[in-house]
Amino acid sequence: MIAKRFILTALLLTSALPAHAHRAMVLCNDNGDNTITCQGGFSDGSSASGVSMRVESTDSRILMQGRMGEDSAFTFTKPRTPFVVVFDAGADHRVTVPGRQISR
Repeated sequence: MIAKRFILTALLLTSALPAHAHRAMVLCNDNGDNTITCQGGFSDGSSASGVSMRVESTDSRILMQGRMGEDSAFTFTKPRTPFVVVFDAGADHRVTVPGRQISR
């Protein structure tokens, strides 16, 4: 898990765009113990601490919700039904990750 966080941090820092522009980034991994951890941030290196997170069914019902922790991570129990993860930092900073694309 530490290696994955290091890789995400490195990607965030090396992909920085001009100071006036940044984009939301999120990477989710199956932990192999029926939980999923999503790590987020912004391309300018900004923290995603406090960013709203939702896990929704494919018909948009909210299955669970929370916020990124101080470490810009959000861990949740993997739903038994098809789902999507929504990283929602506002209008132009929303990222959706389909559950079927999340792997170990």
